[in-house]
Amino acid sequence: MIIRVGTRASQLALAQAQWVVDRIAERYPDITVDVVKVRTRGDRIVDRPLSRIGGKGLFVKEIQEALQRERIDVAVHSLKDVPVELPEDLCIGVIPQREDPHDVMISRDNVALKDLPAGSSIGTSSLRRAAQLLHCRSDLNIRPMRGNLDTRMTKLHTTDIQAIIVAAAGLKRMGLRGKIAEYIPFDLMLPAIGQGALGLELRKEDAQAIDLLSFLDHFPTRVAVEAERAFLLELKGGCELPAAALAELSGQSIHVDGLVASPDGIRLIRDTTEGSVNKARELGATLARTLLDAGAKQIINEIYGNT
Repeated sequence: MIIRVGTRASQLALAQAQWVVDRIAERYPDITVDVVKVRTRGDRIVDRPLSRIGGKGLFVKEIQEALQRERIDVAVHSLKDVPVELPEDLCIGVIPQREDPHDVMISRDNVALKDLPAGSSIGTSSLRRAAQLLHCRSDLNIRPMRGNLDTRMTKLHTTDIQAIIVAAAGLKRMGLRGKIAEYIPFDLMLPAIGQGALGLELRKEDAQAIDLLSFLDHFPTRVAVEAERAFLLELKGGCELPAAALAELSGQSIHVDGLVASPDGIRLIRDTTEGSVNKARELGATLARTLLDAGAKQIINEIYGNT
């Protein structure tokens, strides 16, 4: 039997896919696992912000099409890149245990965020990160920066940028945790929806593949991510919206923290809720409605040009 694993061709994406391949090989030594690299539109266009060219879905569309056409059997995604609404014939069938969801800063001379001089330039193309940075440090200069991890780290030392903000999970999966100058605490920066988690996307009708890979599913991560994705779905926001959420389990309870900010960071609407893990999605959606009523709706309308 052969399982074809589809992934983007970046070093990080390949490292994530290889982790899945290794787990499958350990579990099923008689199964051959092939990695299929798929180049997405998001990988091809690196000179413009994602919010201007169609959002994060640009990193998954071609891979989803390969899955639908049965060129691959399972797609391995960074779940934060997967839109909350999926094609009807596909599903996120498996969500492995989450890596660290923190955002981290890599800076020259390992300077911490609070110690960066006024006017320092920080590289990020994430509206979510930019808004939260400006909310706590309005004196910073946010510089748009896309590209893979290596590209961004190179720019840190070849341009006048003093620091970059990236996901801890990516650095750890690449064996680069030593580059981290600071883990930004959640009270200053909530992560993207699903940050640190992988999503294994499969065809709904492929019961055999879903069953074979079910051993990788991690219930606490799945429940947390479902709450976060329900939060974003209720906001009806896309890549243009600076929104963030983090759900964490404690026993049979789940705590959800979410926010919506204006792009300039001046307004930031944030709240929390908690309840039973059995109501994870409902809690995420309820929290979103709370934020909408508290002012997030006005921010969203302004961003999307609604009246």
